[in-house]
Amino acid sequence: MSHRCAIVGAGPAGIYAAEILAEEHGIEVDIFEALPVPCGLVRYGVAPDHFSIRSVRDKLVQTLDHPKVRFFGNVTIGRDVSVSDLSEWYDAVIYTYGASQDRRLSIPGEDHPMSIPATEFVRWYTGHPDAGDFSQHLASATNVVVIGLGNVAVDVTRILVKPIAELETTDMPEHVLEALRQSSVRHVHVVGRRGPQHGTFTTKELKELGELSGVGVSVHAEDLPANDQEASNGNRVIERNLAVLREWSTRESDTDSPGSIEFHFWSKPEEIDIAAQVIRVERMEIGPTGDLQGTGNLVEIPVDLVIRSVGYRGESLEGLIFDSAQGVIPHSEGKVDQSSDAYVAGWIKRGPSGIIGTNKKDASATVLTLVASLDGASSRSIPSEKVIEELAHRNISFVDVEGWKRIDTAERSLGAIQGRERTTIHERQQLLAIAGGTTQST
Repeated sequence: MSHRCAIVGAGPAGIYAAEILAEEHGIEVDIFEALPVPCGLVRYGVAPDHFSIRSVRDKLVQTLDHPKVRFFGNVTIGRDVSVSDLSEWYDAVIYTYGASQDRRLSIPGEDHPMSIPATEFVRWYTGHPDAGDFSQHLASATNVVVIGLGNVAVDVTRILVKPIAELETTDMPEHVLEALRQSSVRHVHVVGRRGPQHGTFTTKELKELGELSGVGVSVHAEDLPANDQEASNGNRVIERNLAVLREWSTRESDTDSPGSIEFHFWSKPEEIDIAAQVIRVERMEIGPTGDLQGTGNLVEIPVDLVIRSVGYRGESLEGLIFDSAQGVIPHSEGKVDQSSDAYVAGWIKRGPSGIIGTNKKDASATVLTLVASLDGASSRSIPSEKVIEELAHRNISFVDVEGWKRIDTAERSLGAIQGRERTTIHERQQLLAIAGGTTQST
């Protein structure tokens, strides 16, 4: 019998790993995904108005049609199936379940209902089945503070103030579009404890903020470095970012604009005081030794809603070693430490870094390690039909590739009604019903 492997997580890293295992090595692969649908952060992390990046989904899901690949959606590892179960069922398992938790600021007021993690807000506007509803947050907020200097912070900022007509062509769920239509948000303050040269946003995404119709963008000139070339230290991305920010710092304030974005660099959040409608930040500077240090100068920024975008982190899975400080699973060239048959790829392996394409190289490296370990060894996996029998015995209703295709068709049909390519269906029970062929999207 040929070798059979499992993959936990149907995001880019998991699907790329499945493609390489099946296509290049002839290994049978079962992909387990906690959600009813595949594609992970390409579906639930990439902003809906970034059409070209989201279109990667269409290429990814082609792997699910490979005769040696099976999809088991709506199956949660650690609840429905354990790590030890997978170890018994398969010759090897690759864990690619990503980094879905947000990092914390650990400051007073962080847990106020009007202080929310960007991870949850992004899930909401992309239609994640387990997301909360932030419609009332937007309806009651005029000033929003977005904490963070990365692409997610930029995405959140753009979605908050982008003209609704430009979002109505995306695949956002209708309830999200309606909430954005009713939103009272007018001013977004982007806050970061470091300087503009330390931002991790890409120039393309940053420039989009300055191209929003009816939205003024401002940067405090004193926050910019004295010498851009010296501050960028030869990094062309930083150099381009600084050029964009410097141009914004010279723009005259347009008081007639219906919306505004204001950057606050060198501002470390110290306290979120929603009752007083302010966030207090300490002004920062680079000290004599080159370290970031506080000046003792506190500044108040008006706020009704705080969205914290200070990074993603992975979470542990019972049965696997975990580095809680780094939020990753420790490994050696992709093979999980202290394990004989577990491997990792993607963000749970290296942390939340890189672009979608980075995951293909990362997955390929892990697969090489895995295949080398199986070389010459006899398969010990259970027959493929036994996996389905075991899930049925546990009363686990899973979504297979045909179920996913029914969801895909329903979303495209729903979008066509509104003249869009697709409208995301966000309710889990509706997704499961459609996957099972028992209802139609309305």
